[in-house]
Amino acid sequence: LIGVPFDTVMSAFATLDKTVREVDLVFFRGTKEELKELCTGDSGGSADSETITITVLQNKGGKDEAVRTLTAPAGCNVRQVLVDNDINVYQSVTRWTNCKGKQLCGTCIVNVADGAPNTNRKSMDEASTLRENPEGYRLSCVTFAYGDVTVETFP
Repeated sequence: LIGVPFDTVMSAFATLDKTVREVDLVFFRGTKEELKELCTGDSGGSADSETITITVLQNKGGKDEAVRTLTAPAGCNVRQVLVDNDINVYQSVTRWTNCKGKQLCGTCIVNVADGAPNTNRKSMDEASTLRENPEGYRLSCVTFAYGDVTVETFP
């Protein structure tokens, strides 16, 4: 398992057959791209394996609700991809008074409706900020997508 979130690795361990008594863990010092290159023997990298799809249900529940499909590199920041594609992740006056993705304001909330295991884990800070929201809610500024995800924004 290369370049997958921690929870995916732990899930893979949990599903191992009970007859498995040993597991080799290999630690590597270098970039994720260098590790993938060494493991796959591919020096150029495949563009398809590095591209993910972010499906966005924009303005969920609003009269201008729309579905958009975006492609992005694996490991991308969800907020940055949405903002770069003119998708607003802020509600109300926070459209103009937000922190521009610095994790200071807690207003760039999206719902990861599908593909949550393909994102990074919530940090303690993020979990604390979102403690009274549904589990799928994330701060888009600190959410990174490593596989296909579906997110919902709100009007």
